[in-house]
Amino acid sequence: MLNRRSALALGAASLLAAPAPLKAQSRYPNKPITLIVSYAAGGGTDAVARIFAARLEKILDGRVLVENRPGAAANLGTEAVAAAAPDGYTLLIGNQGPMVVNPHLFKRLKADPATTLDPIALIADASLAVVVGPRLPVATLPELVAAAKAKTLVYGSASNASASHLAALLLGQVAGFEARHVPYRGAGPALNDLVGGHIDFMVTTIPSVTGLIEGKKVSALAVTGTSRFAGLPEVPTAIEAGLKEYTASAWYGLLGPRGLPAPIRAQLSQATRETLRDPTVVDRLKDDGATPADLEGQAFAEFMAKERARWGEIVRAANISLE
Repeated sequence: MLNRRSALALGAASLLAAPAPLKAQSRYPNKPITLIVSYAAGGGTDAVARIFAARLEKILDGRVLVENRPGAAANLGTEAVAAAAPDGYTLLIGNQGPMVVNPHLFKRLKADPATTLDPIALIADASLAVVVGPRLPVATLPELVAAAKAKTLVYGSASNASASHLAALLLGQVAGFEARHVPYRGAGPALNDLVGGHIDFMVTTIPSVTGLIEGKKVSALAVTGTSRFAGLPEVPTAIEAGLKEYTASAWYGLLGPRGLPAPIRAQLSQATRETLRDPTVVDRLKDDGATPADLEGQAFAEFMAKERARWGEIVRAANISLE
């Protein structure tokens, strides 16, 4: 029979041996992470997000679900993440459009990325392709420029302030022509109209258009980087085609709501580093014309601040406002 002292000792030992529920609950992640993309499925941002998420969830040992939230010039996705709890379970794949250009286009943003989001890491940088559909029978970039100077052409984009919009706007500034812009809710719908002959041209992310180029549904006139894309070796750069001052790219970064706890930020940064060093991820990004990046935290924030200033000058020169 146990005396009182023995019973108390046994009870204390049982408490010490019991699992610590608070420690178990602190594991991150312990539920699915939602990775929001501000564009429709099928575009460059969506492609990069899905490549990234597929490897990230293995490293974190937890589900990472890509959710497309297109609309309002890609502001809807930004707003959703800015309004979410800063617990690491709602994240954003952002590109230069909503992150650094929309603040110059919209006077009353509901969520300014500079003050409502925490930059975690720059993921990748990608060239774009200048493509035409059956409505515009040109075979080279100089022919496109000549046609645009002869009459007002119509170009589509993934949305207002998307990489495809900005790159086409910059093309017109450098080449000396103006064209009419039609924004869509993602690159996929815009490319459908390009193939259908409803618009004349696009400057779009390579992942979104490679299949259409290979299927001869659209023609690629140039790529916008400083070197040719290995997957389309016959397509010249815009510089090679005669536009010596024209380069453009799309970049993609991982961000979360402002106020992410430091341990979660550190874990996501480490997981991002491991993801971008994975040979399969590197190859898949390169296949899509993208190069893995290496900027985290404050360095990524400083990069975005510089991009915001640079694109502000371009927007002001074009006298564009969406409000």
